[in-house]
Amino acid sequence: MTRPALPVVWHEAYEVDIGAHVFPTRKYRLVRNRLIGEGTITEADIGRPEPATWDAVALVHTPEFIEKIRSGKFSEYDVARLEVPFSEKLRTAALLTVAGSILTARRALDAGIAVHIGGGFHHAFADHGEGFCLLNDVAIAICVLLQEKRIERAAVVDCDVHHGNGTAEVFAHDPRLFTFSIHQERNYPFLKPPSTVDVGLEDRSGDSPYLWAMDEHLPAIVAHRPQIVFYLAGADAYEWDQLGGLKVTMDGLRERDEMVFKAFRKAKVPVAVVLAGGYALDGEDTVEIHCNTARAARAALA
Repeated sequence: MTRPALPVVWHEAYEVDIGAHVFPTRKYRLVRNRLIGEGTITEADIGRPEPATWDAVALVHTPEFIEKIRSGKFSEYDVARLEVPFSEKLRTAALLTVAGSILTARRALDAGIAVHIGGGFHHAFADHGEGFCLLNDVAIAICVLLQEKRIERAAVVDCDVHHGNGTAEVFAHDPRLFTFSIHQERNYPFLKPPSTVDVGLEDRSGDSPYLWAMDEHLPAIVAHRPQIVFYLAGADAYEWDQLGGLKVTMDGLRERDEMVFKAFRKAKVPVAVVLAGGYALDGEDTVEIHCNTARAARAALA
């Protein structure tokens, strides 16, 4: 018996030239190519988004910030806070990414799990972008599903090594959302608005404390009774990541993925995966970690 196909979302325009930078936008193409080359997915499994509408973006972001993005009138301070150069191609990639996370959520509701080879820009606030994140694709996707009445409750399981500050702030007073962030405490961002549950780990924690914390807190997320979970499967908790210091091994990250899928498959909660961060010294490691997440997702569909 063959396994069900894994629904995937991707667009070639996610790969934006931002010059010499620690953020490897080429990783999206490389992950896609590796998964196709090894047979984990096929071209037919990939959905390609059209750019999100500004009405969708406005469910999370302020009119003033949207106008700034549309006009491209970013100050030096705006760019410094964003930490990537603003361009029309970056704006297009951000709108496609938002639409990609919306499409991933819809495909997850239908299939049980779907993977966005992109997304997870959790540092974007309602009124500004920061930390490589222009638009908060996950927050917008959740708000679209709520507006469409496809869901009434949702959860965010944020395993990027950096605290999900933008998402926490957006949903700070919304009881329909359970936001969970497991991250390196002494790392960016300096200000960490409270999530529903925050787990700030010490530097160089390694696999055991990381996986113990995941196992400890997943039941509370299930108890929220979400109708969809957005899983930010960050690769930057990895031991050789340039922007992280948790020192989790590749095997540990693979086990994390399997734990997440097992918990929510058992609870019959759809999971929409977004890749979030990953900045390994060897870019091939980042690609492999993201591919491992997709492989675990496909295995969980069996």
